[in-house]
Amino acid sequence: MIEIVGREAEALMTWPGLLAAFEAGHKLAKAEIADLFLYRDRDVMLDRAAWITGLGSLVKVATVVPGNTGLGLPTVNGVVALFDDVTGLPKAFVDFHLVTKWKTAGDSLLAASKLARKDAKKFLLVGAGTVARSMVEAYGSLWPDAEFTVWNRGAAGAAKMAAEVPGLRVANDLEAAVKAADVICTATMASAPVVLGAWLQPGQHLDLIGAYNPRMREVDDLAMQRAAVFVDSRATTVRHIGELIDPIASGAISAANVRADFYDMSAGLFRRSSDDEITIAKNGGGAHLDLMTASYVLERWNQR
Repeated sequence: MIEIVGREAEALMTWPGLLAAFEAGHKLAKAEIADLFLYRDRDVMLDRAAWITGLGSLVKVATVVPGNTGLGLPTVNGVVALFDDVTGLPKAFVDFHLVTKWKTAGDSLLAASKLARKDAKKFLLVGAGTVARSMVEAYGSLWPDAEFTVWNRGAAGAAKMAAEVPGLRVANDLEAAVKAADVICTATMASAPVVLGAWLQPGQHLDLIGAYNPRMREVDDLAMQRAAVFVDSRATTVRHIGELIDPIASGAISAANVRADFYDMSAGLFRRSSDDEITIAKNGGGAHLDLMTASYVLERWNQR
């Protein structure tokens, strides 16, 4: 029987539960991952697949159509299929938006749980879209006293988010907001850097979410030089995303500057080395994380 799991499963999930599933998944055999990108002007189709022996396999197909905003539709849509590890039979279709929300936010939450200072309080969201809203919920689960500020290229978007999220403040000056933050989370569709390395302060942590292909960046070369750089997976970021491709090509950093990915957690390498260190975590969002997320969703659903 193939399970059909919808958004109602969200009521059964917790952020700490998902982080535990991520940590357990990274103790299994390293994932086999394959990505396919198709482009049509600004539109993108992503076909992502992963197989983890001991957990199963997954195929996630997503379309990113920025023009949907003008139609009142989500810009990202798709389907998620989960397969049995032993037989290869399909065992579940899990709601795409549920998996994407929790995988994307959970990915950066796991990084922040290891890298951000425990006394972090001021969280800056750069971008006022769906992901930024998810990050308020995710960060708040580990930092209950967090104070959130949002900056958005379009002031109306920031104002709308502030009206919908209790206690959220709006920043008009991005440079000042970056300098004042303990944790900075970028969740934009930017193709050129919006956060500059010259603005960064000792002890800050940055979660970079938005850039997902070779054409996109959210921080500049100086930011990558000044920070200790971490990624969720070397396999899905170093040669695949502009955030790493460009500074490596320019000589600002090398691939060896990537200190650790999530597979290094058990060895204790995915951590900041001092309170003053600036840390950057690049969220590549590989399909293996979708697989871990969808498996967690199905597990909770079956235990309901």
